[in-house]
Amino acid sequence: MVDSLGYRMKFGVIAPSTNTSVQPEFDSMRPVGVTNHFSRIVIPDNSVGSDADFNQLIANIRKTMMDSVDSVMTCSPGHLIMGMSAETFWDGKQGSVDLQRRVEDRAGVKVTMGSDACQAALNAYGNIKRIAVVTPYMPVGDEQVHRFFTDCGFEVAKIKGLRCPSPMLIAHVSEGELRDAINELNDPSVDAIVQVGTNLAMARLAGVAEFWLDKPVIAINTATYWYALRQNGINDKVQGFGSLLSKF
Repeated sequence: MVDSLGYRMKFGVIAPSTNTSVQPEFDSMRPVGVTNHFSRIVIPDNSVGSDADFNQLIANIRKTMMDSVDSVMTCSPGHLIMGMSAETFWDGKQGSVDLQRRVEDRAGVKVTMGSDACQAALNAYGNIKRIAVVTPYMPVGDEQVHRFFTDCGFEVAKIKGLRCPSPMLIAHVSEGELRDAINELNDPSVDAIVQVGTNLAMARLAGVAEFWLDKPVIAINTATYWYALRQNGINDKVQGFGSLLSKF
């Protein structure tokens, strides 16, 4: 017997307790027969005004992340998605590999992470070499993102870190502000624009932006959910979030 609603796949998802964007965006992309089940990484909504504050945020996530994994696994999901971003980019490609191994060992199922999903999304287009990236992070976080993509063979032309003042307030960044960031990053030498930070609500905007830029604009929540679906043989095409979900 299978789950009556999640008869194709039950995804377990872990996300910070301060995050209000990843859950609704994942649910908006959910095909019939697939269900998403969230567990919260409990962290305080402390102010972030410096690299030291951002490092403390990462430390807070690390303290309780595995507890959230244990919690969501009690519903027996078939696959786990990490609905948080910065930690998956930390220490470059090797750091991402090590984190995935630790989480899979703990969960006992395969895990999709935003870092790997962004790499897979860029590779799906087949001709992406030079990228620009928008983040909600402080410079120390931007450095980790730069390192990861460079390790994966991409040239990072520009990064715009929005330096959001707390983890919860990342979700308050408007589509207009994100539009302006995209336009600031774009130039003819950039093959694609990538947004990281799962609490930035950019899934819908990224799809729209592809029309005016005529190039891939990849939102991390779209890439992560797309990659989790495709890793599990779910090839439904979903409209409204750009070419990644509608074509690949």
